[in-house]
Amino acid sequence: MSQQTQIVQSKNTEKMSEDLFAQLRTVPILSSLKDEELHCLNGVQEIHLEKDDILAHQGEIAHYFWILLEGEIRVYQTVADGRAVTLVSIPAGNAFGELPLLSNIPNVAGLQATMPCHLVQFDEEQFWNLMTTCPDVRKAILGNMALRFQKLQSVTLQQEKMASLGTLAAGLMHELNNPGAAARRAASQLRENLLRMHELTAKFSRTTLNEEQKQCMYELQEHALAVKQPLLMNSIEQSDAEEALAEWMEAAHIENAWKMAPTLVSVGLDAKQLECTRSVFPGPTFSDALSWLDALVSSMQLVGTVEESIGRVSDLVHAVKSYAYEGKGQRQTVDINNSIHATLVILGHKLREKEIVVEKDFAPDLPLLHSECTGLNQIWTNLLDNAIDAVPQHGHIGVRTWAEKTISGTGSPRTDLCIRINDNGSGIPLDIQTHIFDPFYTTKPVGVGTGLGLGIVHRIVEQYGGSIHFTSEPGNTDFVVHLPTEMPK
Repeated sequence: MSQQTQIVQSKNTEKMSEDLFAQLRTVPILSSLKDEELHCLNGVQEIHLEKDDILAHQGEIAHYFWILLEGEIRVYQTVADGRAVTLVSIPAGNAFGELPLLSNIPNVAGLQATMPCHLVQFDEEQFWNLMTTCPDVRKAILGNMALRFQKLQSVTLQQEKMASLGTLAAGLMHELNNPGAAARRAASQLRENLLRMHELTAKFSRTTLNEEQKQCMYELQEHALAVKQPLLMNSIEQSDAEEALAEWMEAAHIENAWKMAPTLVSVGLDAKQLECTRSVFPGPTFSDALSWLDALVSSMQLVGTVEESIGRVSDLVHAVKSYAYEGKGQRQTVDINNSIHATLVILGHKLREKEIVVEKDFAPDLPLLHSECTGLNQIWTNLLDNAIDAVPQHGHIGVRTWAEKTISGTGSPRTDLCIRINDNGSGIPLDIQTHIFDPFYTTKPVGVGTGLGLGIVHRIVEQYGGSIHFTSEPGNTDFVVHLPTEMPK
């Protein structure tokens, strides 16, 4: 009870006044008492509250039972973001405060006057005396408590449903933002590439190309267009290839050599294959030829990113429908390496913003995954997104895939696809590790984490008949996902 409330309390009423007696007679739970029974309430305290005065705080130990004679009391709860949410209002003529006294629990809600109020207050001893000596009052109080508890439970359940809906919507918007932002950036870069190709084409049109030059460019163009998506390479192999090509181009005085090298390497081009360009294009035209080829390759990859992003949006819409109707999708065959690679592309801007080093170790000839489930990309999106948030600037994330022979729950042999995502972030505190797969559990600040991520991951992995485990300590967090190549019957 607030200090403000204490000030307006009167002293114990040794003998009840006629006015108070008359008011108590109008209270429904006391209306059946005889006059001599009603006088056993002598000694109760009268309280007068002003508008906005606090009668009791949420979480306080309960000591009193009240009857509201005049005014209105607001019952409210303080939610996680600090807002005070009104649960119900108590009008005059009602008794309240019995639930925490009978249950021996702290106040589950706060009580505040919404207008000037007049109450009588029973301390614990008086309340229990009332409950033991007045059977009719006891029956009324318990019935009133049961009704109020049902209403409170209904309101709380509705609030939880709305909170869940809001969290789900926030999670969906978060998931849609990644492919949407990727598609927008890709479209912008594609426009720049097309303008660059136009300028270079205009420059070539003013120069007469011989047959060797035409044939060289045609072959390189055919090679680039034949590669439908960037080649999958392990991090060391990719880094070595990019460095070798960049040094070769720099030696040939090519502008933006280090910028173009990753793009050309991604379609399998190296110094040996580009040697024809160097031999047939003299002087600055050599740099223009490679710049045009780089723009072509980059443009095709950006188109792929736009297609992948739009496809991811469609997959998310389909996943929401599947979640709502609990239906199974069509049987599909998935290349896990490509699935993870696509997710890394979608999250590429976040990786670049923090200058994170991603070490990829994709197993060659990894078996395909056959399943009727959906949502596989959400596993990688959530695990990688959490890792990105956890690592510091210039942090490190490792992704590894491999196949593993194991025994299923029925005792038959099976092949599992294993995916390990590792980061050097701050780690998951030991005291919360048992809760991280709980629905809506999050350690991120309000507005950052949806609390849905790892709960969704756990649910999807189970739908695939797999498992997910983790170990975590400061500087090293490992999540390992096991998925059977075939869904268990």
